[in-house]
Amino acid sequence: MSPDTSQAVDHRKRPRRRGEVLERAILTAALEELAEVGYAGLTMERVAARAHTSKSALYRRWPSRAKLVVDACRQHAIVDADVPDTGDLRTDMIAFLRLLSARMESPEGGMLRGLLTEMVHAPDLASVIQDQVLSSGPNAVATILERAIARGEVPPRVPHSRRASVATDLLRSEFLLYGAPIPDETIVEILDEVYLPLVRLPYSRDDG
Repeated sequence: MSPDTSQAVDHRKRPRRRGEVLERAILTAALEELAEVGYAGLTMERVAARAHTSKSALYRRWPSRAKLVVDACRQHAIVDADVPDTGDLRTDMIAFLRLLSARMESPEGGMLRGLLTEMVHAPDLASVIQDQVLSSGPNAVATILERAIARGEVPPRVPHSRRASVATDLLRSEFLLYGAPIPDETIVEILDEVYLPLVRLPYSRDDG
């Protein structure tokens, strides 16, 4: 049920939360609002009401709803412990893309698809996603490629080139165009027909 924002809530009557406890409550509330009403319907007031806190508590941490939503989605981001390490670039990347595909099929993946679509209509969201998510590059892929460099599988400058993100870019495009689940044969085709031949090529000045 949507939070009732029509009546003021006396937060002084509730146990006082601080630091990480309060932040987790706010981020969870933001995700629940995002799932319920989408980015277009999400407001700082609604999130504050759902988290049983004040709008000022939100604004002290996040200057805009776009930054709040991005941080909320990061709660479900892939962490270093999730990065496959099989000893082979191909099997590492297949395992990683399958992991991404599974995340895309989850409720959080559906919310991400909605956010990426909403970027067209929300310049504030587009700016934050481009600055903090898309332009930062997939750290997990960089880790996989650095291991591949140590094994002599790819040239050393690949992680710093545009080649590095091609596999995840193609997977994301597939997700945006056709949704989830992404067929496993599509993952294999992305790797074997595009990504692996590309990253194994010697470095050229066209990489950047």
